[in-house]
Amino acid sequence: MRATVFKSHQRTFDCYLEGQKKIVQATAKGNLLKGDDTIVVGDDVEVSQEANEEFFITSVHERRSVIFRQIQRENRKKITAANVDLLVVLMSASKPKYKRGMLDRFLLRAAEWEIPAVVVFNKMDSYKEKDFDIKFESDRLSNLGVKCFEISAKDSGHELKYLSNSRDDLLEVLREKNSIFLGQSGVGKSTLISSLSGGEVDLKTKQIGKAGKGMHTTTWSEMIDLGDFKMIDSPGIRSFSIEDLLEEDFKFLFPDLVDLFPKCEFFDCTHEADSKGCYFSDLEEGREKKLILSRLEAYKKLLDEVSATPDWKKASPQK
Repeated sequence: MRATVFKSHQRTFDCYLEGQKKIVQATAKGNLLKGDDTIVVGDDVEVSQEANEEFFITSVHERRSVIFRQIQRENRKKITAANVDLLVVLMSASKPKYKRGMLDRFLLRAAEWEIPAVVVFNKMDSYKEKDFDIKFESDRLSNLGVKCFEISAKDSGHELKYLSNSRDDLLEVLREKNSIFLGQSGVGKSTLISSLSGGEVDLKTKQIGKAGKGMHTTTWSEMIDLGDFKMIDSPGIRSFSIEDLLEEDFKFLFPDLVDLFPKCEFFDCTHEADSKGCYFSDLEEGREKKLILSRLEAYKKLLDEVSATPDWKKASPQK
């Protein structure tokens, strides 16, 4: 029987049987838990039922995608979720204050994981134009192919004023996908998810309305079935470290800029305002230049953080 891992314990896993639409607890065969590449939430597995009615995971299907961190000094990936189709970055349009740098960090990981991303601006009922230009923030991601949505989770009938994508558009994008929601504490993730589920899921009280839907503990290790789509919840994040990334690979995590860097006259161009022959400095003045430079600014700032620790120290034990 084919199933999806909804929650992981040590040797046992809550598995959702697609055909029977129910969750059973299954024990993994010993050989499936050897090494670093163990079973994680989101894995598609084969489950068998023994004569004593116990369930066992007998095999794991090939993964479409993985959420991971690179443990450079051990030369391995720590995988925390599998078969994720969409990364939903939730940003607050009011409180907490919008942080462009945090958004760029999330999109950096999306590029590393090779998972499509969308950005949801929540709390639009209290958005003030003086705080930040939401249209500019949306446009600067257009070269990444990242859609942005304008939403007020408390008001499902919120009328669009700044962007072109609404709550209903988001629901359509989420349909029949496994998604991970990322966002800082306080951005309204619980309220939004409750709204998207039609009130069937309350992440604050950990109650789920319809029988058969998976419970959660706000960790990476649990999935929730919301009917039209499935979601892996994540804890509110105050910081989003990128210290495991390597400087030599970093430019490839900015797919909207990587093809522009070779246009500089010198291969070691630092892309500063006074850099001779810098492609970015010679761009025609206007809105498009401002959009590109805003992403270049993010690249340089995050590169400084990554390069603070040399690659060779990340790849070998530090004394």
